Amino acid sequence: MSEKIDIEASKNEDFNKLKLSDLNKRLHKIHEGGGEKRIAKQHEQGKMTARERIDALLDSKSPRIEIGAFAADGMYKEHGGAPCAGVVVVIGYVSKRQCIVVANDATVKAGAWFPMTGKKNLRAQEIAIENRLPIIYLVDSAGVYLPMQDEIFPDKEHFGRIFRNNAVMSSMGITQIAAVMGSCVAGGAYLPIMSDEALIVEKTGSIFLAGSYLVKAAIGEDIDNETLGGATTHSEISGVTDYKCKDDADCLKKIRAIMDKLGKPKDAGFSREKPAPPKADPKEIYGILPSERAKPYDMREVIARLVDDSDYTEYKEGYGQSIITAYARIDGWAVGIVANQRKVVKSKKGEMQFGGVIYSDSADKATRFIANCNQKNIPLVFLQDVTGFMVGSRSEHGGIIKDGAKLVNAVSNSVVPKFTIIIGNSYGAGNYAMCGKAYDPRLIVGWPSAQVAVMGGEQASKVMLQIEVAALKGKGDPGSGAGMTLTPEKEAELLNRIRSKYEETISPYYAASRLWLDAVIDPLDTRTWISLGIEAASQAPATREFNLGVLQT
Repeated sequence: MSEKIDIEASKNEDFNKLKLSDLNKRLHKIHEGGGEKRIAKQHEQGKMTARERIDALLDSKSPRIEIGAFAADGMYKEHGGAPCAGVVVVIGYVSKRQCIVVANDATVKAGAWFPMTGKKNLRAQEIAIENRLPIIYLVDSAGVYLPMQDEIFPDKEHFGRIFRNNAVMSSMGITQIAAVMGSCVAGGAYLPIMSDEALIVEKTGSIFLAGSYLVKAAIGEDIDNETLGGATTHSEISGVTDYKCKDDADCLKKIRAIMDKLGKPKDAGFSREKPAPPKADPKEIYGILPSERAKPYDMREVIARLVDDSDYTEYKEGYGQSIITAYARIDGWAVGIVANQRKVVKSKKGEMQFGGVIYSDSADKATRFIANCNQKNIPLVFLQDVTGFMVGSRSEHGGIIKDGAKLVNAVSNSVVPKFTIIIGNSYGAGNYAMCGKAYDPRLIVGWPSAQVAVMGGEQASKVMLQIEVAALKGKGDPGSGAGMTLTPEKEAELLNRIRSKYEETISPYYAASRLWLDAVIDPLDTRTWISLGIEAASQAPATREFNLGVLQT
């Protein structure tokens, strides 16, 4: 028996490590930005790249996480692509103070703003607002990408929302520092001035509403860009910027000096003890996750490899077994874990329950547990591998919709910070009940094994095949009135084509490219993401009480 388990674990490990290798290859390509030639051009101009600037700014060897590395991945192909959406966003430490850094990547279309660039910048600001994190902008951008201006300029969640957020954060007392290290033009020129403090680099930094060519065309004035809006102009004449810096390195050094003087942040009062690694080897996660998504596994084995000392206390262990609820610590932080169980278990009633499905008793248990964590001020961690709620007459008559609504209500109204890790399936209403993106997790990430969709690829493909076949039969032959028929071979070919297209859209990279996920991560990085996320959230005490509102009982 143990030999069979070892063979299965080895097979799983090989499969999951291949997925991890694919993840690392994708990240390496994204980190190249606009490519070697454009990086070299940046260096010729005396400028660091966006990632070099971030590396120089953040404390050496301190932990960091990158938000939205896959943003816009595979999108805008007709425009040459926009790796990382042309902007790098990192949560890390500057002068020992946790903050979020937003750096335009000028190697990607001169740092121009695509629609996903706007969405990613707004996500960075959302994180800063939710957690009251200081935010540092490293500006080097040509402004809105004009061929797509209609998708980035006028709407509520477009470019202008950034300046609205600048004003809101200022009123909240959230520190904003902007460093103009390259171009800063048109509407984008408002960002540094709406920040608390602005720096500008000599010779490479410039700020103006309209560049010299547009000024010439508009009013006939002949003037060069440096005189129009360079470092000397804005530091000594207009007073727009607060610090003039001789180069990128000097600018980053000044930012570190400013951050070093910040007062202490507020404390939300989350419990933290001395961190301890899991006793069970986290690397064994690769062997636990099945290579075939439909196969069961024990989520408790995953939890044991994520939590301190592999120690956790289950709440209602024998009740509602398709969801595990437990108290634990991750990197010293107290957490409440809500996890889908994928193991096949047998209840005292003698009925078999297949994990990943949410039953009424599981929804009831999870609702009560979430309420307890809110009462105790314990952050919540959701481990998703969910296929949805149980269906059928027995579940409907038992009130599954009512119990599911209670769980969604509890997740929606929770005031403690929530963090979501999509381990495997994230289907349909299960995504919602287990704190999907629509339910405001502070951070949401997926493992390479994650899938996000209304339903699984196999089921969805067969449904869509039936629709396609029915449509083809309905077309028929205008002369005879007979419907079109498909041979079994043609039907199989159509099914494979539908399945291939659908499965592309449920991959974690598709979700991450659209910022439904903040990142696709190595499972071994999960503890770091949760720990840094809770540390960020600890600076923003809840501003309202937990209240479930009206519930059907």
